[in-house]
Amino acid sequence: MENEIKININNPKQLEKLYREHKGIFTTAFNNVFQDINHEPAAQVWNERLNFKDESVFWGNKNEIIFIVVAAFVGGLIAKMPSFLGVEYDVYLSKNIGFVVFPILTMYFIWKQQLAMTKSILPLILFVGSAIFVNSLPYNEKSATFILTLMHLPIFLWAILGYTFIGGDLKNNQKTIAFLKFNGNFVIMTGLIFISGMFFTGITIALFELLKIDIKDFYFEQIAVWGLAAMPMLSTFLIQNNPELVNKISPTIARIFTPIIFVTLLVFLATLIYTGMNIYNDRNFLLLFNILLIGVMAIILFSLTEVTNNAGSKINLVILLGLALLTIIANGIALSAITFRLTEFGLSPNRLAVIGANLLMFAHLLVVSYELIKNLNGKATLQDVETKIASFIPVYIIWAAFIAFAIPFIFKFI
Repeated sequence: MENEIKININNPKQLEKLYREHKGIFTTAFNNVFQDINHEPAAQVWNERLNFKDESVFWGNKNEIIFIVVAAFVGGLIAKMPSFLGVEYDVYLSKNIGFVVFPILTMYFIWKQQLAMTKSILPLILFVGSAIFVNSLPYNEKSATFILTLMHLPIFLWAILGYTFIGGDLKNNQKTIAFLKFNGNFVIMTGLIFISGMFFTGITIALFELLKIDIKDFYFEQIAVWGLAAMPMLSTFLIQNNPELVNKISPTIARIFTPIIFVTLLVFLATLIYTGMNIYNDRNFLLLFNILLIGVMAIILFSLTEVTNNAGSKINLVILLGLALLTIIANGIALSAITFRLTEFGLSPNRLAVIGANLLMFAHLLVVSYELIKNLNGKATLQDVETKIASFIPVYIIWAAFIAFAIPFIFKFI
């Protein structure tokens, strides 16, 4: 490699090819021979490219910092509202957990992107209307429609956030893909901050225990609540101002876990068939099975958006195609079980919600898999795959809104 670099130092195309094929080996070899070729302008450029490190974190300007602090404070106030109103935390948060996160982030993107009032007023109206609707519902843990509303309302609120993220440009698939990538980065960054916060919490409580002072109740009620409410805002702020913090982590995680999930799902399906597990009459197993499918589907979409951003190897697409096909098989099994329960026990809110979501995922996976096959055969671009990923997002949102707002009335709040 060192000789190759020396020979091709003035051949940009060949150097780029060597770098893309063996990035780690190339970097090591280049640093070893740099002293011999440092008089070459191309070598100086490559040295800066390979060895430049900017470890500073950009914390935004003064106005942005003020906005973040105020937004985090408002989020904390929303989370602490039960203490001020004398309402039970479980009841309040079950209905309003989404309003601790999404309205604050939405205001940030409205402010950050300087959206026009015509595009800003709709999200605000939808948030207020959603809050009034869900809080007007009587709290009933045994009501299927109530539980379905609580499960699907956050998806609708997430969609409102997405609307402001893309600047109200509903026809721009690239912005929709950018929003999906943001969500992957958001999960990673929030997870890192949460782990750090838990570590800090453990140290703080342990230090005061050395002084024979028990601060657990005070800490979790007066400090941890504010910290948890501030995490989404802080994560978003860091991602937007320092995208390089997670831009390399997300693709790496996608590449590591996609094959692992593929093998796990393959073994799971084989075991399911071998053991002869009867999922048709086991309601709890079928519920967990569908949750598994939703998780795998989310991983596929996230992994695909990352692969399309870095398509250096076909093997990643092949693995993703394999995972998508396995998920189609698993989804088919789930659909057959749900159809059986529908014909056996009749229509219910839960069965309608589950079969609708499964049909959507099934159709989406078929379309995306078809585009992946076309891409691997050279008949479609990765942008075509992205388009198919983005095109189904509005359909999911419409279905979530239907379940959250219409199902309770259709089934008379049972």
